Amino acid sequence: MIHRASTAIGSIDRLGPASKPEAMVMALRRSPSTLRSAAAALPLALLAGLIAGAPVLAQERGAASKGAQIYCFMRNSGNSHQVSWDAAYAVIKRQGDGPFKTSPQHAAVLITETVVQNPGDYPDCGRFLGDLFRQPEAAPAGTATPKAGTSRGERYGS
Repeated sequence: MIHRASTAIGSIDRLGPASKPEAMVMALRRSPSTLRSAAAALPLALLAGLIAGAPVLAQERGAASKGAQIYCFMRNSGNSHQVSWDAAYAVIKRQGDGPFKTSPQHAAVLITETVVQNPGDYPDCGRFLGDLFRQPEAAPAGTATPKAGTSRGERYGS
């Protein structure tokens, strides 16, 4: 069955792009068992994908939980948002096992979801969640950086 499917697909691939839809229909008409075997294999492939992805999701949840614990503890202890965020984000980045690092936006969402789903575990942390999504303020229009080679007195007007 698999051999027929690969033969049918191989013959389709040798055709030009314009004739591929017609060739696919013809190949499926010639071998209806190909369609049945593909339909039977699809649930197995989906199940395998879910099983393989489960540890990654569990690690992400664990990292999010640790990040939320760190962020909320540090904020409740009086630390600034930036210091707390840097510590929490460092843990979330290092805990991830995927090929890509977690973006700051995704890490903020993970912390927020963890706190919202478990408010009893993170008391008084909800008031800090808005800081995770605050955009840095741009410098006022009239502020310019000092030129290189200027003296301290010229820079600060003294």
